[in-house]
Amino acid sequence: MSMYAQWLIAATFVAYLGLILVIGVYAYLRTKNASDYFLGGRTLPPAVAALSAGASDMSGWLLLGLPGAAYMSGLSSGWIAVGLFAGIVLSWTTMARRLRVYTYELDDALTVPAYLHRRFNMGHPYLRTVCAFFILLFFLFYVASGLIAGGKLFETVFGWDYRWAVIAGAAAVISYTLFGGFLAVSWTDVFQGLLMSLALVAVPLVVIVDEGGMAKSWGLLHQQVPELMHWLRDSNGQALGLVAILSALAWGLGYFGQPHILARFQAVRSPDDVPVAASVAAIWSLVGFFGAICVGLFGHLELQQTLPDGERVFMALVEVLFHPLVAGVLLAAILSAIMSTADSQLLVSSAALAEDIYHVWFGRQTSPADMVKVGRWAVVGLALVAVWVALDPGSRVLDVVSYAWAGLGAAFGPAVLISLFWSRMTGSGAIAGVVVGGVTVVVWRQLSGGIFDIYELLPAFVFSATAIVLVSIVTNCPTDVASRHRQLMG
Repeated sequence: MSMYAQWLIAATFVAYLGLILVIGVYAYLRTKNASDYFLGGRTLPPAVAALSAGASDMSGWLLLGLPGAAYMSGLSSGWIAVGLFAGIVLSWTTMARRLRVYTYELDDALTVPAYLHRRFNMGHPYLRTVCAFFILLFFLFYVASGLIAGGKLFETVFGWDYRWAVIAGAAAVISYTLFGGFLAVSWTDVFQGLLMSLALVAVPLVVIVDEGGMAKSWGLLHQQVPELMHWLRDSNGQALGLVAILSALAWGLGYFGQPHILARFQAVRSPDDVPVAASVAAIWSLVGFFGAICVGLFGHLELQQTLPDGERVFMALVEVLFHPLVAGVLLAAILSAIMSTADSQLLVSSAALAEDIYHVWFGRQTSPADMVKVGRWAVVGLALVAVWVALDPGSRVLDVVSYAWAGLGAAFGPAVLISLFWSRMTGSGAIAGVVVGGVTVVVWRQLSGGIFDIYELLPAFVFSATAIVLVSIVTNCPTDVASRHRQLMG
């Protein structure tokens, strides 16, 4: 890439970072208490909530991981997208409205641990503490993976030293998360989500026009890379086994337990806005998944050389197809994807540390203003730990992401989902479910061969749900807790 092109792309990146910092300052002026900082005062319009949930969820995976998988494995990688799309639709339609109502009615619970604690009227803080522990455990690696991806982006585009690139990306994320909290994160996520959509539509569209239409583009793919054009076969022509398909579809289960996504359900302006938000989320994700798969496949039509690293296909296509100024905008979409997830996860982690550990164990009389200060200091502290983890350039981003996604989905998904629908669920059942889900992911990850090759989220989710039901049956649900749940159900 020429020096001129690098300068144009750098100018675009600076303009993008300046815009999101302006949003952060605006949100800072509107942040007055913990509810504002952690949930934006529950005032998000439905489209904002949906786009924010999608952008904070997808991260660089949508622009790097999925196109890379499609480039290397073809249409068989689309099973992951099918599972994720189902998870998005089901989580919005089954959980979002109830979670919005329940968390508000239960003394404005701001976090998942606080909701579960109040849902079961626990007389001790052990459930909140266990939940906060697993959030911090998995999210620290999740945030670090985003910083790793950002470092590799700057290293690839600008030739920066990797470690300085990580630090620069972390500084940008910390700045607007620190000042504006949830409002800054959510509104920047809207901008970032739209930019991601633009990138995933623009790149395939240019290729389709160049090749003379969609039908001709797919026809050329069938001619040049026929081994990649089968849903039920891998790139080597081998039939996909049941384990491979179930592992891909199981990714969708993660949506039920991701705290940074559940926070968007809690923050939507009104329970009546949920159907609109669900529709926006479904359309946005469908466009994104289809565009990402097209980017990966079309790389075989436009690039002269085979890429050793398939995750570079989006960047390579952008450099080949677009003017440097436009390329800068589209490459900023990668930065958007990375930052939109890292900021949300950092904020949820700081909420767990401030609300569910500090407030519970050390600051029962803490004022709302002090809680915001604690949350901001938590952002800085957690970000520094994540930076320390990310400074190792040998870290594998996708492995860390899949591990954290499974851990959070299995630890919290069954507990939150069942708590919204079963009045006889008990606090002891919730503790058992969280612990069994999280520990199963950790243990299953270390095993291999046979059934242990299945993605750990699926068995961990099943074991967690089973533990919740069995322990809840054995223990007695207090009458007042069951009665209050039935009242909330209406």
